[in-house]
Amino acid sequence: MKTLFNHYLNTFKGLSKEVWWLALITLINRAGTMVIPFLSLYLKEDLHFSISQIGWIMSAFGLGSVAGSWLGGKLTDKIGYYKVMVGSLFISGLLFIALQLADSFEMVCFGVFVVMLTADAFRPAIFVALNAYSKPENRTRSLTLIRLAINLGFSAGPAVGGLIITGMSYAGLFWVDGVTCVLAAFLMIRVLNPKKAKVIDIVVNDSPISAYKDKAFLVFLVAMTLFGIVFLQYFSTIPIYYKDVHKLSELEIGIILGLNGFLIFIFEMPLIKWLENTKYSKLGLMFFGTLLTGISLFVLNLTAWSGVLIIGMLLMTFGEMIAFPFSNAFAADRAIKGNQGEYMALYSIAFSIGHIFGHNAGLQMANGLGFDATWYIISGVALICALLLFSLNKNLIKSTF
Repeated sequence: MKTLFNHYLNTFKGLSKEVWWLALITLINRAGTMVIPFLSLYLKEDLHFSISQIGWIMSAFGLGSVAGSWLGGKLTDKIGYYKVMVGSLFISGLLFIALQLADSFEMVCFGVFVVMLTADAFRPAIFVALNAYSKPENRTRSLTLIRLAINLGFSAGPAVGGLIITGMSYAGLFWVDGVTCVLAAFLMIRVLNPKKAKVIDIVVNDSPISAYKDKAFLVFLVAMTLFGIVFLQYFSTIPIYYKDVHKLSELEIGIILGLNGFLIFIFEMPLIKWLENTKYSKLGLMFFGTLLTGISLFVLNLTAWSGVLIIGMLLMTFGEMIAFPFSNAFAADRAIKGNQGEYMALYSIAFSIGHIFGHNAGLQMANGLGFDATWYIISGVALICALLLFSLNKNLIKSTF
């Protein structure tokens, strides 16, 4: 056990102090994002919207995410990642608190759009910050550490969120989310002020390549959009499936969702450290992670036994642990050739487009076709994504792109 523990600690060595501060800021921020996993339930149970209406609200969520990611990338290239991150955290915190006041369908759509517009400006900026604060050889592990912070926050968030809903109401979630965003902004001002932070890797290109002309990157973005559609079912359709089909309570739903973050916190960094030393390429590993994620939904149709929910969550978690860090690293490697804000904004937008279509499509299919047909279709989307990544990997090896 001591050897295993020391090996686990060694996987974190070599990361800069600034990366650790970014991870802590992300943890504080994401520990409060307990609204997100429960948003579809909040809209259904508290505001009594139909599943069809919830689908359109989640599309507004995605549209705001697309606009925010694009705006964040543009602002990052113009004014720098630090100002974008602080502004995004502080303003989105206030907006999250205000969102609970929206009660009509139109107001909720607008409110969710504006919140995500502000909140997701943070995403391309943090990727660029990680590039600046990380040595090239540590970049994948730095990205993985941020993901650990996100998932540790998510592992605590849904479980605590379930307790807050049970003991108080959904309104408490908005307050916690907003306050933690504001606290994260003040911590960043305190510890990552440009006068204090040490930039390790400065990349300046006199003739940067446009991300829109990078054919391999554009194919990669299509694959990531498809992966986002599959993965994001766990944040909208799956919670409703848990409640309506398997009759789980909010607390039980929170515990299962929290299991995902807990497992990632324990296993992801050692897993990534080990996979980095294998012969497999980043795209090859993403191919395998995508397949696992698709299978996690497919198995839900194999039995009515509720224990299959745990099996599905385990498959999705390990698929996510493999696919996300290496997709982040692949995008960061390509971004160094051009305007980093533009590249990382497009990478974020790929998942934001997944938000636009994934939540709505999953909910509308579940409403019109039933959950079984929905899981078969979404599993098929995962297979298409995996084949696209496999083809891209072969073409890059052959230097077709």
